[in-house]
Amino acid sequence: MTLPQRLLAVCLLSFGVLLAGCQPSKPTFNSIDITGANYARDFVLTDASGKKRSLGEFRGKVVAVFFGFAQCPDVCPTTLSDFAQIKEKLGADGERLQVIFITVDPRRDTPTVLGSYVSSFDPSFVGLTGTADEISATAREFKVFYQKVPGKTDLSYTIDHTAGSYVFDKDGRIRLFVRHAAGVDAIAADVKQLL
Repeated sequence: MTLPQRLLAVCLLSFGVLLAGCQPSKPTFNSIDITGANYARDFVLTDASGKKRSLGEFRGKVVAVFFGFAQCPDVCPTTLSDFAQIKEKLGADGERLQVIFITVDPRRDTPTVLGSYVSSFDPSFVGLTGTADEISATAREFKVFYQKVPGKTDLSYTIDHTAGSYVFDKDGRIRLFVRHAAGVDAIAADVKQLL
């Protein structure tokens, strides 16, 4: 190799190293990164006012979606309470976090019940319901499991369900699966990166 060829090779190698150093690093999340997943793409369900809502109308905000039911004794209120604390922890940026609670109990969770339930945690939270078929189809789209567990009376049943939340970025792309009880600080840090 001649001297000019060696110099050219060294220059090209140095340029490649510089370019590699300029590439933005991939974010590291506390939650499970599911960026690019081919599920949890959308929903069309009914809010407390009877209006049909879909994921697309929340673009520009980071969106957290959680499936549960209003009579849930522990997982659901804990999750919604955690997201209320996360919004508060984010300060003014908390206005750019939208929490959506989708019921897996459309029989008891009417739009009015859901509206009252979610707003008791934060007035900006949205509760969604639909027909049993709509809820089932949405749960399948999000790969969410739920199953009725009979109680002593027809209306005293409980429901086993997936306890994690999905988080979408401002462009409406699925990014994270958050395990139940992941911790307010850890989830807030993830949301902050997406904001």
